[in-house]
Amino acid sequence: MISSLSLSLSLSWLGSCLQYKWQKTLGNYIAVAGSDSSVKIFDRHGQRKNELNLPGRCVGMDWDKDGDILAVISDKSSSVYLWDANVNKTSQIDSGMRDQMSFILWSKAGPLLAVGTNKGNLLIYNQQTSRKIPVLGKHTKRITCGCWSSQNLLALGSEDCSVTISNQEGDTVRQTSVRSDPADVQFSVMKTDERSSPGESTVSVAVGKKTLFLFNLNDPDNPIELAFQQRYGHIISYRWYGDGYILIGFSQGYFVVISTHIREIGQELFQAHNHKDSLTSVAISSALNKAASCGDNSIKIHDLSELKEMDAIVNLEDETQGLDQLSWTDDGQLLAVSTQRGALHVFLTRLPILGHSCGTRLAYLTSLLEVTVSNRVEGEAPVAVAVEVEPNFIAVGPYHVAVGMNNRAWFYALGDSGVERLKDMEYLGTIATMCLNSEYAAALFEGKVQLHMVRRGGEGQHEQRQTRLFPDGDRKEHIVSHALTNDFLFYGTDSGVIVCILVEDWQMLNEYRHPVGIKKVFPDPNGTRLAFIDDKSDGFLLSPVNDSHVEIPSFSPTITGVLWETWPSDKGVFVSFDDDKVYTYAMHKNTIYGPRVVFVGSTKLPFSHKPLLLYNGELTCQTQSGKTSSVALSTHTFLTHTHSPQLTQALMLKRFPEAWELCKVLGGPAGWAEMGRSCLIHMEVELAVRVFRMSGNVGMVMSLQGIKGIEDRSLLAGHLAMFLNDYNLAQDLYLESSCPNTALEMRRDLQHWDSALMLAKRLAEDQIPFISKEYAVQLEFIGDYVNALSHYEKGMTHNNKASHHYPLQCVLWFYFSIQAFIFCIRGVKNLLPSYLSSFLHLCVCVCVCVCVCVVPGA
Repeated sequence: MISSLSLSLSLSWLGSCLQYKWQKTLGNYIAVAGSDSSVKIFDRHGQRKNELNLPGRCVGMDWDKDGDILAVISDKSSSVYLWDANVNKTSQIDSGMRDQMSFILWSKAGPLLAVGTNKGNLLIYNQQTSRKIPVLGKHTKRITCGCWSSQNLLALGSEDCSVTISNQEGDTVRQTSVRSDPADVQFSVMKTDERSSPGESTVSVAVGKKTLFLFNLNDPDNPIELAFQQRYGHIISYRWYGDGYILIGFSQGYFVVISTHIREIGQELFQAHNHKDSLTSVAISSALNKAASCGDNSIKIHDLSELKEMDAIVNLEDETQGLDQLSWTDDGQLLAVSTQRGALHVFLTRLPILGHSCGTRLAYLTSLLEVTVSNRVEGEAPVAVAVEVEPNFIAVGPYHVAVGMNNRAWFYALGDSGVERLKDMEYLGTIATMCLNSEYAAALFEGKVQLHMVRRGGEGQHEQRQTRLFPDGDRKEHIVSHALTNDFLFYGTDSGVIVCILVEDWQMLNEYRHPVGIKKVFPDPNGTRLAFIDDKSDGFLLSPVNDSHVEIPSFSPTITGVLWETWPSDKGVFVSFDDDKVYTYAMHKNTIYGPRVVFVGSTKLPFSHKPLLLYNGELTCQTQSGKTSSVALSTHTFLTHTHSPQLTQALMLKRFPEAWELCKVLGGPAGWAEMGRSCLIHMEVELAVRVFRMSGNVGMVMSLQGIKGIEDRSLLAGHLAMFLNDYNLAQDLYLESSCPNTALEMRRDLQHWDSALMLAKRLAEDQIPFISKEYAVQLEFIGDYVNALSHYEKGMTHNNKASHHYPLQCVLWFYFSIQAFIFCIRGVKNLLPSYLSSFLHLCVCVCVCVCVCVVPGA
């Protein structure tokens, strides 16, 4: 987004070039000087803030590093004029210089101000201590340019064709001569193989507008001078950026990038003929990672990560005399360009990403003093709300929108007849965030939440009902995050407490205590579920009704926010997001595994997009251009595609109608089987019957019809888990149900004898002999005679109330087992004496007779 902001400038400036300076850091003010004896200061909205009247023409000005003080010098005065932006007052200091001043610059790292003169003298002034250090004869001719380093070294260029490097006391530490007049001195860091020099150790100078001179303070005897093709014209300006790269603008309209790496010196990395006739200035915004050039009557903007692509072109058709200087604010929001005829244009290149949503309604910043409210889902036309201040926060509700900055908020009503300004309100501290519902506003400031009505109640309503501060009473909690639904106020504290307040009577309904502090809370629109992020950057889903909570899986530590799905049929779906990705989750409340959260997938988020609204798998995001953009989640591609992966997505999101249609399109049994399994997991018995009928699985259909009428949830879930072959889960569910013996029956049917015996000891001891006998038969069948004999013995000796004929059966089985054992021995009868084989046979017969005698009723 590139939109123009017009500034009202003096007509006396028209016809001459301007000089101007943006306020550093904040960029709230711009100081402009023309050919008259004044400096006008405008705010970022074009309103004149102040005017400095000088005894002569302004020859230089600069803001200090924090943007608090503007320093100005005039050609007919030895004083330095200082304007304090905080108190809007002007003062002046006497430089003590008797010759005309020509140069002024504040330090990057401290309260030091350097002032140069036409005769080459220098003054260093300390704003904090008011100490002045005059340095006479620093140069022999006029000081024309200079730059401070981050280590408080001062490089100065002069018409005496020399460059000096001085410390903050004014002492010269390095000096070098150049072949022509130096211009545009800058400090930076050259790319070297060693990369051992700390700080800014390279001074660059444009010499005679033809070459670029690079002077390394650590290697002063080997300067580098770079020349360029004659067809480029002379050097207009240049800027360092990135890891030792230099962008250079030439008078013939060329735009060139070079590297200062020793292996790449002399090579052009990029070159473009940006302007047909002439180029007058270049600028770089590190905040935006963009470069701009101006020439003829147009501005061209490139992305520094992809210089070949033109990011934007701004044409100024009325500026037939051409453009002059180009400058960005430090935050990259505003770009100013002056023209040859004395006009100044300011463009909005980036907006603060401020936006909020309530249900399907959005409110977002579209200009510095404009908020747009829209509801595309409901088909409402966007409404532009002109606000009185550039806001730091925005909040929107069903019927209101609020904006504010610092400790003040403005409220507007949204009605059929348009926008109505209701009131402005001051709070007891700087507002961090604000939330609205249909009647109330909740503002968070300095660890407290103030809940109050947006519109004042009737005269009979008690004042206490109008507003209330949380936490109240003796609670010493520090609130760090809050959210407001139509019925509830939620807030989280740095001690790990999440509190739910019923808005109707302002009483606390629930309090949940988490082991660590809370960062942010995100309730769903109904307030029945709440996602929160703790100080460990872990995510959880909480049910305020019963304090049950589950951890959100695959939760990235970089997550900054959560949005709940506003499409009515997807109430359990939500997304978390960071700067790069959106992560989709689904809350499965009724499954055989109990409540759980599943991770569905992730979607790449375009650069500088802030999610505001999620509706039916479509994410509405706010961009830096002040517009909204839609991003389709990759987890919802089943809405537009019909492939097997999309079926899995639909089932994970419990979109069973869409999954049914996908299965019909896919046609194969695999799809129906996958959907049937999902129905079993979600305990959708009726739907599962239909699905398995479509797949032709008669056995599963009959089994499901047999359990349709079961009302015991655990018993039903146990059956479904058994159908899914998850027998351990089925056993646990059966044991929780009203029919725990079903677990024993399942294990016996599955011939899981060890588990069956353990369950029999717990649930039905009278079944142990029967289970032992069945287990022994199986063991004997597989040849494990030793363990078979052991379980036959359990069937004979266990004290139980079984039928008196059952031990006799065990005896007979015991006899047959020993007989089998003898048959095995016969295989080695040649190795045994004949009398030993007869003896063993006799022992078996005796044992059988003895057992028969001792068995009652045998």
